[in-house]
Amino acid sequence: MCKDDVIALYDRHAAAYDHDRGRSLQERAWLNRFLAHVRDGGTILDVGCGMGEPMARYFVDRGFAVLGVDASPAMIDLCRARFPDSEWIVADMRSLEIHRRFDGILAWDSTFHLGRDDQRGMFLRFASHAAEGAPLMFTSGNEDGEVVGSYQDEPLYHASLSSAEYTRLLSANGFEVQAHVVSDPECGGHTVWLATYQ
Repeated sequence: MCKDDVIALYDRHAAAYDHDRGRSLQERAWLNRFLAHVRDGGTILDVGCGMGEPMARYFVDRGFAVLGVDASPAMIDLCRARFPDSEWIVADMRSLEIHRRFDGILAWDSTFHLGRDDQRGMFLRFASHAAEGAPLMFTSGNEDGEVVGSYQDEPLYHASLSSAEYTRLLSANGFEVQAHVVSDPECGGHTVWLATYQ
């Protein structure tokens, strides 16, 4: 499978994903750790925002502004219908250039659909959109490699760098790791990174 097929897959199955995506917020503890670094009423860049739930809703309900980016027009349509007062942009994160800096950046379950070289390039893009002290939180795989899973009986690409390389890339682009948990059992087995821009 080609990693570039991921966008088309999510666009075709936006309604199904909207139905299937849990709203129980097993991610709540991590979201709260992230928000502890975001100034009150600040603006959060949600990279690979999907249909805006439950992550963007959690932020909006707490008084934060959200600018969401996703390469799937169907996903962004759902966001615009639900949150008409927020900003939503159809764009490929690999070429993201908003020319603004944000008080927090989230890339939850999104960058791990990129190839490893594209993931390496994302850290400079994150840095160019981060305000001083802004947190960056993202999820990765557990180890270096590529895996093809499935969704709606179609192949779905994932990739990861090693923990050592993510650490190096964060540091090289001005981020300091605040927390990192591999296969967090309290967050559905997600491997989570939280760093702040210095």
